[in-house]
Amino acid sequence: MSYKPFNIVVILLFFIGVLLVFFKLISIWLLVIVVLAYLFFLLLISTNVQWNFFVKAYNNNHTVTNGEIALTFDDGPVENTLEILALLKKYNAKASFFCIGKQIKENPEIFQKILQEGHLVGNHTFSHTRKMGFLRTQQVIEEINRCNKIAFEVGGINLKTFRPPFGIINPKVERALISTGHQVIGWNLRSYDGILNSKNFILKRIIKNIKPGDVILLHDNNLQTVEILEQLLLFLQNNNYRSVRVDNLFQLHAYS
Repeated sequence: MSYKPFNIVVILLFFIGVLLVFFKLISIWLLVIVVLAYLFFLLLISTNVQWNFFVKAYNNNHTVTNGEIALTFDDGPVENTLEILALLKKYNAKASFFCIGKQIKENPEIFQKILQEGHLVGNHTFSHTRKMGFLRTQQVIEEINRCNKIAFEVGGINLKTFRPPFGIINPKVERALISTGHQVIGWNLRSYDGILNSKNFILKRIIKNIKPGDVILLHDNNLQTVEILEQLLLFLQNNNYRSVRVDNLFQLHAYS
């Protein structure tokens, strides 16, 4: 969906509303409520990459019938990533790691190990700033390019997949992605392993909702994720599921 013409229509409607308030045809409080509702709508569409409002994101593959799913890990590489890699190897599973540039710089050997063991790595910006939603287009481009640069220096690859921090996609991020040419990888099954403390609740939530073609969001910088992952991999193994890289799930080119 194109946001620019949509926003122009909204602005025109706002000025019409102001005129209606001026001529006392509607209450000012009605206009205030409508404006607040629109701001809330903008917040929702900007923080839900799965809605594909600004850009197309690969969130799940409905055509999959062979039990393939994609385990994805954000915010590494960190020391905890090594334990996750060991579990993936133990259960012969492949996964996708969306890496923060500064973490690649601090842990180059772990980044290289992810690649050596046949997993996918993708761009998760350089700094993973909490101000992601407020960055200018050029700043977003710089965040993406800096992450790509360090990934190339350490791993010799040019990343083409991107996962936005906090799932934030807005017009500025959209313009940045048009410039860099990255493909957005979202998710449709969020574990909340970075928010919730109950390992059993997180695991049961995933198991209850999982289906072929799903993309599951986990975090390799969270200590409890290791315990959750082993139980999840056991479940996948016993229920004819197989974890594959997201580029294989969607038939994409991960690198260029």
